[in-house]
Amino acid sequence: MKKIVTCLLCAGLAFCLIYTGAFGTADKAAEDMLFHHAGSIDTRIKIIKIDDRTMNRLGDFADWNRDVYADLVEKLCVSEEVRPAVIGFDILFSSEKDADSDARFAKACEEHGNVVLGFSYVFTKEVTSDENGHLVENGMAVQEKVMPYEALCEVTELGFVNALMDEDDGIIRSSLLYFVEDGTRTKSFSSAVYSNYMESVGKAAVYPTEKNTMTFRYSGNPEEYENISLVDVLDGTVPAEAFDGCIVLVGAYAKGMMDAYFVPVDRSGQMYGVEIHANTIQALMEGKNLANVSKALDGFLTALIVIALVIICERLSVTKVVIVCVSTAVFKLAVQFMLFTLGYMCNVLVLPVMAVLIGIYYIALHYYKATAAKRSIEKAFSKYVAPQVVAEIAKNGTYELKLGGEKREVAVLFVDIRGFTSMSESLEPEQVVDILNGYLALTTESILRHGGTLDKFIGDATMAVFNAPFDTEDYVYKAILTAWDIVQGGNRIEKEYLEKYGKSVGFGVGINCGPAVVGNIGCDFRMDYTAIGDTVNTAARLESNAPRNTIYISEAVYMQVKDCITADAVGEIPLKGKTKGVFVYSVTGVGDYKSPKEE
Repeated sequence: MKKIVTCLLCAGLAFCLIYTGAFGTADKAAEDMLFHHAGSIDTRIKIIKIDDRTMNRLGDFADWNRDVYADLVEKLCVSEEVRPAVIGFDILFSSEKDADSDARFAKACEEHGNVVLGFSYVFTKEVTSDENGHLVENGMAVQEKVMPYEALCEVTELGFVNALMDEDDGIIRSSLLYFVEDGTRTKSFSSAVYSNYMESVGKAAVYPTEKNTMTFRYSGNPEEYENISLVDVLDGTVPAEAFDGCIVLVGAYAKGMMDAYFVPVDRSGQMYGVEIHANTIQALMEGKNLANVSKALDGFLTALIVIALVIICERLSVTKVVIVCVSTAVFKLAVQFMLFTLGYMCNVLVLPVMAVLIGIYYIALHYYKATAAKRSIEKAFSKYVAPQVVAEIAKNGTYELKLGGEKREVAVLFVDIRGFTSMSESLEPEQVVDILNGYLALTTESILRHGGTLDKFIGDATMAVFNAPFDTEDYVYKAILTAWDIVQGGNRIEKEYLEKYGKSVGFGVGINCGPAVVGNIGCDFRMDYTAIGDTVNTAARLESNAPRNTIYISEAVYMQVKDCITADAVGEIPLKGKTKGVFVYSVTGVGDYKSPKEE
Protein backbone atom coordinates (compact mmCIF):
# COMPACT_ATOMS: atom_id res chain seq x y z
CA MET A 1 0.00 0.00 0.00
CA LYS A 2 2.81 2.37 0.92
CA LYS A 3 4.54 1.69 -2.41
CA ILE A 4 1.31 2.38 -4.34
CA VAL A 5 0.81 5.68 -2.52
CA THR A 6 4.43 6.68 -3.21
CA CYS A 7 4.03 5.82 -6.90
CA LEU A 8 0.81 7.78 -7.24
CA LEU A 9 2.15 10.83 -5.41
CA CYS A 10 5.34 10.97 -7.47
CA ALA A 11 3.55 10.34 -10.77
CA GLY A 12 0.86 12.91 -9.96
CA LEU A 13 3.45 15.49 -9.00
CA ALA A 14 5.41 14.90 -12.23
CA PHE A 15 2.27 15.20 -14.36
CA CYS A 16 1.13 18.41 -12.64
CA LEU A 17 4.55 20.02 -12.93
CA ILE A 18 4.60 19.41 -16.68
CA TYR A 19 0.97 20.20 -17.37
CA THR A 20 1.06 23.50 -15.47
CA GLY A 21 4.51 24.47 -16.76
CA ALA A 22 5.59 25.05 -13.19
CA PHE A 23 9.30 25.34 -13.97
CA GLY A 24 8.67 28.05 -16.58
CA THR A 25 11.76 30.15 -17.13
CA ALA A 26 14.07 27.64 -15.47
CA ASP A 27 13.01 24.98 -17.95
CA LYS A 28 13.58 27.31 -20.88
CA ALA A 29 16.99 28.27 -19.55
CA ALA A 30 17.93 24.58 -19.26
CA GLU A 31 16.73 23.95 -22.80
CA ASP A 32 18.79 26.89 -24.07
CA MET A 33 21.92 25.70 -22.33
CA LEU A 34 21.60 22.04 -23.32
CA PHE A 35 20.09 22.11 -26.79
CA HIS A 36 20.11 25.55 -28.40
CA HIS A 37 23.49 25.46 -30.07
CA ALA A 38 24.24 27.09 -33.38
CA GLY A 39 24.67 24.81 -36.37
CA SER A 40 26.17 25.78 -39.69
CA ILE A 41 25.24 29.04 -41.34
CA ASP A 42 23.92 29.32 -44.90
CA THR A 43 26.48 31.22 -46.93
CA ARG A 44 23.69 32.49 -49.21
CA ILE A 45 22.69 34.86 -46.43
CA LYS A 46 24.97 37.89 -46.06
CA ILE A 47 24.73 40.96 -43.89
CA ILE A 48 25.75 44.48 -44.85
CA LYS A 49 26.24 46.17 -41.54
CA ILE A 50 25.84 49.73 -40.43
CA ASP A 51 28.65 49.65 -37.92
CA ASP A 52 30.80 52.17 -36.07
CA ARG A 53 33.33 52.17 -38.89
CA THR A 54 30.65 53.08 -41.39
CA MET A 55 29.32 55.91 -39.24
CA ASN A 56 32.84 57.23 -38.64
CA ARG A 57 33.13 57.61 -42.41
CA LEU A 58 29.61 58.75 -43.32
CA GLY A 59 28.55 60.51 -40.15
CA ASP A 60 25.76 59.75 -37.73
CA PHE A 61 23.22 57.27 -39.07
CA ALA A 62 20.28 59.58 -38.28
CA ASP A 63 21.73 62.33 -40.48
CA TRP A 64 22.10 60.30 -43.65
CA ASN A 65 19.90 61.09 -46.62
CA ARG A 66 18.58 58.33 -48.84
CA ASP A 67 21.35 58.62 -51.42
CA VAL A 68 23.41 56.23 -49.29
CA TYR A 69 20.82 53.49 -49.74
CA ALA A 70 20.22 54.29 -53.39
CA ASP A 71 23.99 53.98 -53.99
CA LEU A 72 23.99 50.66 -52.15
CA VAL A 73 21.17 49.20 -54.27
CA GLU A 74 22.87 50.33 -57.44
CA LYS A 75 26.27 48.97 -56.34
CA LEU A 76 24.72 45.57 -55.61
CA CYS A 77 22.51 45.29 -58.70
CA VAL A 78 25.10 45.66 -61.46
CA SER A 79 23.00 43.84 -64.06
CA GLU A 80 20.31 41.20 -64.43
CA GLU A 81 23.07 38.60 -64.27
CA VAL A 82 24.89 40.03 -61.23
CA ARG A 83 22.54 41.00 -58.45
CA PRO A 84 21.29 39.72 -55.08
CA ALA A 85 18.17 37.57 -55.08
CA VAL A 86 16.69 39.78 -52.34
CA ILE A 87 17.84 42.91 -50.55
CA GLY A 88 16.16 43.33 -47.19
CA PHE A 89 16.49 46.57 -45.26
CA ASP A 90 15.99 46.09 -41.52
CA ILE A 91 15.62 49.87 -41.26
CA LEU A 92 12.56 52.06 -40.74
CA PHE A 93 12.45 54.74 -43.42
CA SER A 94 9.58 56.34 -41.57
CA SER A 95 9.94 59.95 -42.60
CA GLU A 96 10.84 61.93 -45.66
CA LYS A 97 14.17 63.75 -45.57
CA ASP A 98 15.51 65.15 -48.80
CA ALA A 99 12.99 65.01 -51.63
CA ASP A 100 15.55 64.22 -54.32
CA SER A 101 17.36 61.49 -52.39
CA ASP A 102 14.05 60.03 -51.23
CA ALA A 103 12.85 59.85 -54.80
CA ARG A 104 16.15 58.40 -56.01
CA PHE A 105 16.06 55.60 -53.46
CA ALA A 106 12.44 54.78 -54.33
CA LYS A 107 13.31 54.72 -58.02
CA ALA A 108 16.26 52.36 -57.45
CA CYS A 109 14.04 50.00 -55.48
CA GLU A 110 11.37 50.07 -58.18
CA GLU A 111 13.86 49.59 -61.00
CA HIS A 112 15.48 46.45 -59.55
CA GLY A 113 12.38 44.98 -57.90
CA ASN A 114 14.21 42.86 -55.33
CA VAL A 115 13.96 45.08 -52.25
CA VAL A 116 12.01 44.24 -49.10
CA LEU A 117 11.57 46.94 -46.46
CA GLY A 118 10.60 46.76 -42.82
CA PHE A 119 7.88 48.56 -40.93
CA SER A 120 6.87 48.37 -37.28
CA TYR A 121 3.66 47.83 -35.40
CA VAL A 122 3.05 49.71 -32.18
CA PHE A 123 0.97 47.36 -30.06
CA THR A 124 -1.10 48.13 -26.99
CA LYS A 125 -3.28 46.14 -24.60
CA GLU A 126 -7.00 46.25 -25.20
CA VAL A 127 -9.94 44.59 -23.46
CA THR A 128 -12.56 43.23 -25.86
CA SER A 129 -15.40 40.72 -25.89
CA ASP A 130 -15.06 37.32 -27.51
CA GLU A 131 -17.75 35.53 -29.48
CA ASN A 132 -19.32 34.28 -26.24
CA GLY A 133 -19.49 37.73 -24.74
CA HIS A 134 -16.63 37.16 -22.30
CA LEU A 135 -14.12 39.93 -21.65
CA VAL A 136 -10.63 39.08 -22.91
CA GLU A 137 -7.40 41.05 -22.93
CA ASN A 138 -5.70 41.47 -26.29
CA GLY A 139 -2.05 42.31 -25.77
CA MET A 140 -1.46 42.89 -29.48
CA ALA A 141 -4.02 45.48 -30.37
CA VAL A 142 -2.59 47.72 -33.10
CA GLN A 143 -2.23 51.29 -31.92
CA GLU A 144 -0.35 52.51 -34.99
CA LYS A 145 2.04 51.41 -37.71
CA VAL A 146 5.41 53.04 -38.40
CA MET A 147 5.59 52.78 -42.19
CA PRO A 148 8.22 53.81 -44.77
CA TYR A 149 7.49 57.03 -46.59
CA GLU A 150 4.80 56.71 -49.20
CA ALA A 151 7.01 56.58 -52.30
CA LEU A 152 8.82 53.53 -50.92
CA CYS A 153 5.62 51.77 -49.87
CA GLU A 154 4.36 51.90 -53.42
CA VAL A 155 7.40 50.19 -55.01
CA THR A 156 8.59 47.63 -52.42
CA GLU A 157 7.28 44.67 -50.53
CA LEU A 158 6.89 45.31 -46.82
CA GLY A 159 7.17 43.14 -43.75
CA PHE A 160 6.92 44.02 -40.07
CA VAL A 161 10.16 43.81 -38.08
CA ASN A 162 8.70 43.46 -34.55
CA ALA A 163 10.68 41.07 -32.36
CA LEU A 164 8.77 38.44 -30.39
CA MET A 165 10.45 38.35 -26.99
CA ASP A 166 9.51 35.77 -24.40
CA GLU A 167 7.38 37.37 -21.69
CA ASP A 168 9.19 35.49 -18.91
CA ASP A 169 12.82 36.29 -19.65
CA GLY A 170 12.91 38.58 -22.68
CA ILE A 171 14.78 36.08 -24.87
CA ILE A 172 13.86 35.72 -28.54
CA ARG A 173 13.15 32.09 -29.33
CA SER A 174 10.24 32.56 -31.72
CA SER A 175 9.25 34.72 -34.64
CA LEU A 176 5.91 35.93 -35.95
CA LEU A 177 5.48 34.74 -39.53
CA TYR A 178 2.42 36.84 -40.17
CA PHE A 179 -0.08 39.05 -38.38
CA VAL A 180 -3.77 39.27 -39.11
CA GLU A 181 -5.03 42.85 -39.12
CA ASP A 182 -8.64 43.58 -40.01
CA GLY A 183 -8.89 40.20 -41.73
CA THR A 184 -5.77 40.78 -43.81
CA ARG A 185 -2.68 38.63 -43.34
CA THR A 186 0.53 40.67 -43.31
CA LYS A 187 3.91 38.96 -43.57
CA SER A 188 6.78 39.53 -41.22
CA PHE A 189 10.02 40.95 -42.61
CA SER A 190 11.71 37.52 -42.47
CA SER A 191 8.75 35.83 -44.17
CA ALA A 192 8.68 38.44 -46.92
CA VAL A 193 12.41 38.06 -47.59
CA TYR A 194 12.09 34.26 -47.58
CA SER A 195 9.10 34.17 -49.96
CA ASN A 196 10.83 36.61 -52.34
CA TYR A 197 13.98 34.48 -52.35
CA MET A 198 12.03 31.29 -53.09
CA GLU A 199 10.25 33.07 -55.92
CA SER A 200 13.58 34.22 -57.36
CA VAL A 201 14.82 30.62 -57.54
CA GLY A 202 11.56 29.40 -59.04
CA LYS A 203 10.23 27.56 -55.99
CA ALA A 204 7.18 27.95 -53.81
CA ALA A 205 7.62 29.18 -50.27
CA VAL A 206 6.82 26.33 -47.88
CA TYR A 207 6.30 27.27 -44.24
CA PRO A 208 7.16 24.66 -41.57
CA THR A 209 4.04 25.48 -39.55
CA GLU A 210 0.52 26.68 -40.23
CA LYS A 211 0.57 28.79 -37.10
CA ASN A 212 1.48 32.46 -37.20
CA THR A 213 4.33 31.89 -34.77
CA MET A 214 7.39 29.76 -35.35
CA THR A 215 9.79 28.65 -32.63
CA PHE A 216 13.03 28.12 -34.48
CA ARG A 217 16.53 26.78 -34.04
CA TYR A 218 19.33 29.27 -34.49
CA SER A 219 21.99 28.41 -37.07
CA GLY A 220 24.49 31.15 -36.29
CA ASN A 221 25.95 32.73 -33.19
CA PRO A 222 26.26 36.50 -32.84
CA GLU A 223 28.38 37.97 -35.66
CA GLU A 224 28.81 34.53 -37.26
CA TYR A 225 27.00 35.25 -40.52
CA GLU A 226 29.24 36.80 -43.12
CA ASN A 227 29.03 40.53 -42.48
CA ILE A 228 30.52 43.38 -44.46
CA SER A 229 30.71 47.05 -43.55
CA LEU A 230 28.47 49.25 -45.67
CA VAL A 231 31.41 51.49 -46.60
CA ASP A 232 33.31 48.52 -48.05
CA VAL A 233 30.48 47.91 -50.49
CA LEU A 234 30.03 51.59 -51.37
CA ASP A 235 33.72 52.15 -52.11
CA GLY A 236 34.02 48.93 -54.13
CA THR A 237 36.32 47.12 -51.71
CA VAL A 238 33.86 44.21 -51.80
CA PRO A 239 32.54 43.70 -55.36
CA ALA A 240 28.91 43.08 -56.26
CA GLU A 241 29.78 39.56 -57.44
CA ALA A 242 30.19 38.55 -53.77
CA PHE A 243 26.43 39.04 -53.29
CA ASP A 244 25.20 37.53 -56.53
CA GLY A 245 22.12 35.36 -56.02
CA CYS A 246 22.24 35.84 -52.27
CA ILE A 247 19.93 37.17 -49.62
CA VAL A 248 21.42 40.48 -48.51
CA LEU A 249 20.22 41.96 -45.22
CA VAL A 250 21.09 45.53 -44.30
CA GLY A 251 20.82 46.56 -40.67
CA ALA A 252 22.24 47.99 -37.49
CA TYR A 253 25.50 46.52 -36.20
CA ALA A 254 26.44 49.03 -33.53
CA LYS A 255 25.40 48.95 -29.88
CA GLY A 256 24.43 52.60 -29.92
CA MET A 257 21.69 51.88 -32.47
CA MET A 258 19.72 49.95 -29.79
CA ASP A 259 18.85 47.00 -31.99
CA ALA A 260 20.29 44.05 -30.04
CA TYR A 261 18.50 41.30 -28.13
CA PHE A 262 19.18 38.28 -25.92
CA VAL A 263 18.98 34.94 -27.72
CA PRO A 264 19.15 31.29 -26.52
CA VAL A 265 22.42 30.42 -28.28
CA ASP A 266 24.38 33.05 -26.34
CA ARG A 267 22.64 34.17 -23.15
CA SER A 268 25.73 36.04 -21.99
CA GLY A 269 25.64 38.53 -24.85
CA GLN A 270 23.22 39.98 -27.37
CA MET A 271 22.55 39.48 -31.04
CA TYR A 272 21.76 42.27 -33.48
CA GLY A 273 18.25 42.30 -34.89
CA VAL A 274 19.44 41.84 -38.47
CA GLU A 275 21.25 38.64 -37.38
CA ILE A 276 18.05 37.35 -35.78
CA HIS A 277 16.31 37.92 -39.12
CA ALA A 278 19.12 35.99 -40.83
CA ASN A 279 18.60 33.05 -38.44
CA THR A 280 14.82 33.18 -38.92
CA ILE A 281 15.16 33.19 -42.70
CA GLN A 282 17.54 30.22 -42.65
CA ALA A 283 15.15 28.38 -40.32
CA LEU A 284 12.37 28.95 -42.87
CA MET A 285 14.61 27.78 -45.70
CA GLU A 286 15.54 24.60 -43.80
CA GLY A 287 12.19 23.99 -42.09
CA LYS A 288 13.72 24.31 -38.60
CA ASN A 289 10.50 24.74 -36.72
CA LEU A 290 10.32 23.46 -33.14
CA ALA A 291 6.93 22.00 -32.24
CA ASN A 292 5.82 21.48 -28.64
CA VAL A 293 4.92 17.95 -27.64
CA SER A 294 1.47 17.81 -26.05
CA LYS A 295 1.73 18.58 -22.34
CA ALA A 296 -0.74 15.82 -21.55
CA LEU A 297 1.30 13.25 -23.48
CA ASP A 298 4.58 14.52 -22.06
CA GLY A 299 3.15 14.43 -18.54
CA PHE A 300 1.68 10.95 -18.99
CA LEU A 301 4.92 9.43 -20.29
CA THR A 302 6.94 11.13 -17.54
CA ALA A 303 4.50 9.83 -14.91
CA LEU A 304 4.98 6.26 -16.21
CA ILE A 305 8.76 6.59 -16.03
CA VAL A 306 8.51 7.98 -12.51
CA ILE A 307 6.34 5.02 -11.42
CA ALA A 308 8.87 2.58 -12.88
CA LEU A 309 11.67 4.47 -11.14
CA VAL A 310 9.92 4.23 -7.76
CA ILE A 311 9.26 0.50 -8.17
CA ILE A 312 12.88 -0.18 -9.17
CA CYS A 313 14.47 1.98 -6.47
CA GLU A 314 12.31 0.38 -3.79
CA ARG A 315 14.47 -2.74 -3.87
CA LEU A 316 17.92 -1.32 -4.61
CA SER A 317 20.89 -0.42 -2.47
CA VAL A 318 22.00 3.20 -2.08
CA THR A 319 24.72 2.89 -4.72
CA LYS A 320 22.36 1.32 -7.24
CA VAL A 321 19.69 3.93 -6.49
CA VAL A 322 22.18 6.67 -7.36
CA ILE A 323 23.22 4.88 -10.56
CA VAL A 324 19.61 4.29 -11.69
CA CYS A 325 18.44 7.84 -10.93
CA VAL A 326 21.43 9.49 -12.59
CA SER A 327 21.10 7.17 -15.59
CA THR A 328 17.41 8.02 -15.89
CA ALA A 329 18.13 11.76 -15.89
CA VAL A 330 20.93 11.38 -18.45
CA PHE A 331 18.80 9.10 -20.64
CA LYS A 332 15.95 11.62 -20.56
CA LEU A 333 18.26 14.43 -21.67
CA ALA A 334 19.77 12.26 -24.42
CA VAL A 335 16.33 11.34 -25.76
CA GLN A 336 15.23 14.94 -25.61
CA PHE A 337 18.31 16.04 -27.52
CA MET A 338 17.35 13.58 -30.27
CA LEU A 339 13.79 14.91 -30.27
CA PHE A 340 15.09 18.48 -30.38
CA THR A 341 17.17 17.72 -33.47
CA LEU A 342 14.01 16.30 -35.04
CA GLY A 343 12.11 19.49 -34.25
CA TYR A 344 10.23 18.62 -31.06
CA MET A 345 10.31 20.30 -27.66
CA CYS A 346 9.13 18.92 -24.34
CA ASN A 347 9.77 19.64 -20.70
CA VAL A 348 13.46 19.42 -19.80
CA LEU A 349 13.68 19.53 -16.02
CA VAL A 350 10.75 17.65 -14.52
CA LEU A 351 11.98 14.08 -15.04
CA PRO A 352 15.61 14.79 -14.03
CA VAL A 353 14.38 16.70 -10.96
CA MET A 354 11.96 13.89 -10.07
CA ALA A 355 14.76 11.35 -10.53
CA VAL A 356 16.94 13.36 -8.16
CA LEU A 357 14.12 13.71 -5.63
CA ILE A 358 13.33 9.99 -5.79
CA GLY A 359 17.02 9.22 -5.37
CA ILE A 360 17.24 11.53 -2.37
CA TYR A 361 14.07 10.00 -0.91
CA TYR A 362 15.35 6.44 -1.13
CA ILE A 363 18.83 7.38 0.06
CA ALA A 364 17.20 9.12 3.03
CA LEU A 365 14.95 6.08 3.54
CA HIS A 366 17.97 3.77 3.52
CA TYR A 367 19.67 6.09 5.98
CA TYR A 368 16.58 6.18 8.18
CA LYS A 369 16.29 2.39 8.17
CA ALA A 370 20.00 2.01 8.90
CA THR A 371 19.71 4.56 11.69
CA ALA A 372 16.65 2.83 13.08
CA ALA A 373 18.46 -0.52 12.95
CA LYS A 374 21.46 1.09 14.59
CA ARG A 375 19.31 2.48 17.38
CA SER A 376 17.60 -0.87 17.77
CA ILE A 377 20.94 -2.64 18.08
CA GLU A 378 22.25 0.03 20.43
CA LYS A 379 19.13 -0.29 22.53
CA ALA A 380 19.51 -4.06 22.60
CA PHE A 381 23.24 -3.89 23.44
CA SER A 382 22.60 -1.26 26.10
CA LYS A 383 20.82 -3.92 28.09
CA TYR A 384 23.96 -6.02 28.13
CA VAL A 385 27.01 -3.79 27.87
CA ALA A 386 28.28 -0.55 29.28
CA PRO A 387 27.36 2.76 27.57
CA GLN A 388 30.95 3.28 26.43
CA VAL A 389 30.86 -0.10 24.69
CA VAL A 390 27.59 0.82 22.97
CA ALA A 391 29.22 4.07 21.83
CA GLU A 392 32.14 2.09 20.42
CA ILE A 393 29.77 -0.22 18.57
CA ALA A 394 27.98 2.81 17.12
CA LYS A 395 31.24 4.46 16.09
CA ASN A 396 32.55 1.39 14.29
CA GLY A 397 29.22 0.57 12.69
CA THR A 398 29.35 -3.13 13.55
CA TYR A 399 25.63 -3.74 13.64
CA GLU A 400 25.20 -6.98 11.74
CA LEU A 401 23.88 -9.71 13.98
CA LYS A 402 24.98 -13.07 12.64
CA LEU A 403 25.95 -16.43 13.99
CA GLY A 404 29.61 -17.04 14.72
CA GLY A 405 32.32 -15.94 17.07
CA GLU A 406 35.97 -15.04 17.51
CA LYS A 407 38.66 -16.12 19.89
CA ARG A 408 39.52 -13.36 22.36
CA GLU A 409 41.40 -12.89 25.63
CA VAL A 410 38.70 -12.14 28.19
CA ALA A 411 37.99 -12.00 31.87
CA VAL A 412 34.83 -13.87 32.94
CA LEU A 413 32.93 -13.11 36.15
CA PHE A 414 30.24 -15.23 37.75
CA VAL A 415 28.28 -14.08 40.79
CA ASP A 416 25.63 -16.09 42.63
CA ILE A 417 23.35 -15.39 45.60
CA ARG A 418 24.15 -17.65 48.53
CA GLY A 419 21.18 -19.11 50.40
CA PHE A 420 18.69 -18.10 47.73
CA THR A 421 17.02 -21.50 47.43
CA SER A 422 16.23 -21.87 51.13
CA MET A 423 15.13 -18.21 51.31
CA SER A 424 12.71 -18.59 48.40
CA GLU A 425 11.01 -21.50 50.13
CA SER A 426 10.11 -19.36 53.16
CA LEU A 427 8.96 -16.18 51.40
CA GLU A 428 6.07 -15.21 49.17
CA PRO A 429 6.86 -15.24 45.44
CA GLU A 430 6.45 -11.45 45.22
CA GLN A 431 8.97 -11.00 48.05
CA VAL A 432 11.43 -13.33 46.38
CA VAL A 433 11.16 -11.42 43.13
CA ASP A 434 11.66 -8.12 44.94
CA ILE A 435 14.87 -9.34 46.61
CA LEU A 436 16.12 -10.95 43.41
CA ASN A 437 15.53 -7.80 41.37
CA GLY A 438 17.35 -5.70 43.94
CA TYR A 439 20.44 -7.91 43.90
CA LEU A 440 20.42 -8.32 40.11
CA ALA A 441 20.16 -4.55 39.70
CA LEU A 442 23.25 -4.22 41.90
CA THR A 443 25.24 -6.73 39.85
CA THR A 444 24.11 -5.19 36.55
CA GLU A 445 24.99 -1.64 37.54
CA SER A 446 28.41 -2.73 38.78
CA ILE A 447 29.17 -4.65 35.59
CA LEU A 448 28.14 -1.82 33.27
CA ARG A 449 29.88 0.83 35.36
CA HIS A 450 33.22 -0.87 34.79
CA GLY A 451 32.77 -1.54 31.07
CA GLY A 452 31.77 -5.17 31.22
CA THR A 453 29.29 -7.00 29.02
CA LEU A 454 26.31 -8.47 30.84
CA ASP A 455 26.20 -11.93 29.30
CA LYS A 456 23.15 -13.42 30.96
CA PHE A 457 21.15 -14.05 34.11
CA ILE A 458 21.10 -17.71 35.14
CA GLY A 459 18.37 -17.89 37.77
CA ASP A 460 19.87 -16.03 40.74
CA ALA A 461 23.34 -15.94 39.14
CA THR A 462 24.87 -13.39 36.79
CA MET A 463 27.56 -13.87 34.14
CA ALA A 464 29.68 -11.03 32.74
CA VAL A 465 32.48 -10.85 30.19
CA PHE A 466 35.20 -8.18 30.02
CA ASN A 467 37.16 -7.26 26.87
CA ALA A 468 34.33 -8.24 24.53
CA PRO A 469 32.92 -7.39 22.07
CA PHE A 470 35.70 -4.76 21.84
CA ASP A 471 39.09 -4.39 23.41
CA THR A 472 39.00 -2.81 26.87
CA GLU A 473 42.04 -1.51 28.66
CA ASP A 474 42.86 -3.14 32.03
CA TYR A 475 39.90 -5.46 31.67
CA VAL A 476 41.09 -7.97 34.30
CA TYR A 477 41.43 -5.22 36.91
CA LYS A 478 37.98 -3.90 35.96
CA ALA A 479 36.51 -7.35 36.54
CA ILE A 480 38.06 -7.29 40.03
CA LEU A 481 36.58 -3.80 40.67
CA THR A 482 33.18 -5.07 39.56
CA ALA A 483 33.31 -8.02 41.94
CA TRP A 484 34.46 -5.79 44.81
CA ASP A 485 31.61 -3.34 44.17
CA ILE A 486 29.11 -6.21 44.11
CA VAL A 487 30.30 -7.62 47.43
CA GLN A 488 30.48 -4.20 49.10
CA GLY A 489 27.10 -3.21 47.68
CA GLY A 490 25.62 -6.49 48.93
CA ASN A 491 26.78 -5.68 52.43
CA ARG A 492 25.03 -2.29 52.26
CA ILE A 493 21.65 -3.57 51.10
CA GLU A 494 21.70 -6.71 53.24
CA LYS A 495 20.35 -4.76 56.23
CA GLU A 496 17.46 -3.37 54.13
CA TYR A 497 16.11 -6.82 53.28
CA LEU A 498 16.79 -8.15 56.76
CA GLU A 499 14.55 -5.43 58.20
CA LYS A 500 11.97 -5.76 55.44
CA TYR A 501 11.63 -9.54 55.16
CA GLY A 502 13.74 -10.93 58.00
CA LYS A 503 16.02 -12.56 55.44
CA SER A 504 19.50 -11.73 54.25
CA VAL A 505 21.64 -13.14 51.49
CA GLY A 506 25.20 -12.72 50.28
CA PHE A 507 27.25 -13.18 47.14
CA GLY A 508 29.85 -15.64 46.01
CA VAL A 509 32.01 -14.40 43.10
CA GLY A 510 34.43 -16.20 40.81
CA ILE A 511 36.75 -14.61 38.21
CA ASN A 512 39.01 -16.20 35.65
CA CYS A 513 40.84 -14.88 32.60
CA GLY A 514 42.16 -16.41 29.42
CA PRO A 515 41.08 -17.30 25.88
CA ALA A 516 37.43 -17.87 25.01
CA VAL A 517 35.25 -17.95 21.94
CA VAL A 518 32.97 -14.90 22.00
CA GLY A 519 30.08 -14.31 19.62
CA ASN A 520 26.49 -15.09 18.73
CA ILE A 521 25.52 -18.63 19.60
CA GLY A 522 22.22 -20.21 18.60
CA CYS A 523 20.28 -20.13 15.32
CA ASP A 524 19.18 -17.47 12.83
CA PHE A 525 15.94 -16.64 14.65
CA ARG A 526 17.18 -16.96 18.23
CA MET A 527 20.71 -16.25 19.35
CA ASP A 528 22.65 -15.14 22.43
CA TYR A 529 25.82 -13.12 22.63
CA THR A 530 28.02 -15.11 25.00
CA ALA A 531 31.44 -16.58 25.70
CA ILE A 532 32.27 -20.27 25.77
CA GLY A 533 35.34 -22.30 26.61
CA ASP A 534 37.44 -23.61 29.47
CA THR A 535 38.09 -20.07 30.78
CA VAL A 536 34.33 -19.63 31.25
CA ASN A 537 33.86 -23.03 32.86
CA THR A 538 36.67 -22.37 35.35
CA ALA A 539 35.16 -19.01 36.35
CA ALA A 540 31.82 -20.74 36.98
CA ARG A 541 33.52 -23.39 39.14
CA LEU A 542 35.37 -20.71 41.15
CA GLU A 543 32.08 -18.95 41.87
CA SER A 544 30.39 -22.17 43.00
CA ASN A 545 33.23 -22.80 45.49
CA ALA A 546 33.40 -19.22 46.81
CA PRO A 547 31.92 -18.76 50.31
CA ARG A 548 29.41 -16.07 51.07
CA ASN A 549 30.67 -12.49 50.36
CA THR A 550 33.93 -13.87 48.98
CA ILE A 551 35.70 -13.28 45.69
CA TYR A 552 37.67 -16.21 44.31
CA ILE A 553 40.14 -15.55 41.52
CA SER A 554 42.39 -17.87 39.58
CA GLU A 555 46.16 -17.65 39.64
CA ALA A 556 46.08 -16.27 36.08
CA VAL A 557 43.98 -13.35 37.32
CA TYR A 558 46.11 -12.85 40.42
CA MET A 559 49.33 -12.62 38.40
CA GLN A 560 47.89 -9.73 36.34
CA VAL A 561 46.53 -7.65 39.23
CA LYS A 562 48.69 -8.70 42.23
CA ASP A 563 50.27 -5.25 42.48
CA CYS A 564 46.97 -3.51 43.10
CA ILE A 565 45.00 -5.92 45.26
CA THR A 566 45.42 -7.76 48.49
CA ALA A 567 44.54 -11.42 48.48
CA ASP A 568 44.90 -14.52 50.59
CA ALA A 569 46.13 -17.68 48.99
CA VAL A 570 43.46 -20.34 49.37
CA GLY A 571 45.57 -22.99 47.70
CA GLU A 572 44.89 -25.49 45.00
CA ILE A 573 41.37 -26.76 45.03
CA PRO A 574 39.73 -29.36 42.81
CA LEU A 575 37.08 -28.07 40.47
CA LYS A 576 34.23 -30.14 39.13
CA GLY A 577 34.86 -31.23 35.56
CA LYS A 578 38.60 -30.58 35.69
CA THR A 579 41.20 -33.28 36.19
CA LYS A 580 43.76 -30.89 37.61
CA GLY A 581 43.14 -28.50 40.47
CA VAL A 582 43.33 -24.70 40.20
CA PHE A 583 45.31 -22.51 42.58
CA VAL A 584 42.88 -19.99 44.03
CA TYR A 585 43.17 -16.64 45.78
CA SER A 586 40.55 -14.82 47.85
CA VAL A 587 40.47 -11.04 47.30
CA THR A 588 40.60 -9.03 50.52
CA GLY A 589 41.18 -5.53 49.24
CA VAL A 590 41.51 -3.39 46.08
CA GLY A 591 43.97 -0.57 45.51
CA ASP A 592 44.84 1.80 42.67
CA TYR A 593 45.88 0.11 39.48
CA LYS A 594 48.83 1.16 37.35
CA SER A 595 48.64 -0.26 33.85
CA PRO A 596 51.77 -1.48 32.08
CA LYS A 597 51.44 1.44 29.61
CA GLU A 598 51.95 3.92 32.47
CA GLU A 599 55.05 2.25 33.80
